[in-house]
Amino acid sequence: MPVLEQSLLEGSSLGQPPGQSLLAQSDVLQQFARGDLDAFETLFRRHQAEVYRWIVAIVRDASLAEDLTVETFWRMYRAHARFDPGRSFEAWARRIATNAALDHFKSASHSYARNTQAWDTSDPLQDFPQPPLPDPGITQEIRRKTAQAFRQLPAKLRIVATLALIEEQPYKEIAGTLGISTGAVKLRVFRALRLLRRELIQQGIKP
Repeated sequence: MPVLEQSLLEGSSLGQPPGQSLLAQSDVLQQFARGDLDAFETLFRRHQAEVYRWIVAIVRDASLAEDLTVETFWRMYRAHARFDPGRSFEAWARRIATNAALDHFKSASHSYARNTQAWDTSDPLQDFPQPPLPDPGITQEIRRKTAQAFRQLPAKLRIVATLALIEEQPYKEIAGTLGISTGAVKLRVFRALRLLRRELIQQGIKP
């Protein structure tokens, strides 16, 4: 991993060498599937920004998204033999990136009870519209409790809720990324909203 990891870190430029774009994507994918490191580096340069944006939309933390982007591409390289060059690399990358974020949420949830203050440093609902209320203190308290309830959602529900409710991604796109049906996406969103409503009611907030 040291050579690959150094390659990832050094190849973090969002730019692309002029001659690089001349290499057809299909050729690069074929070479990548055979384990060619140069092809992998080309894909990293071409898709790093897109993968990063996808992850940061899920985890709502720029620094964490950078780490998970590197982890995502490392997973891609390890799985190169299972990649089908005839299919969409972008969709495959989003699925691996989502799984990396999901694994992070699962791991982080185990330490939630022991380290709640660390969780409170980021608000997953910061992009939600904020209608004005008579008392700003009430607004802040409601948002704090809502964000806390959101963070306590099971990892699979939290990712779907983030993509569907905050990022407003189409259900079909979410389904393709997660490898599940559109109906399953709708069901997870419904379950997430039901759990959020139940938790907020228990905290004395009527959704």
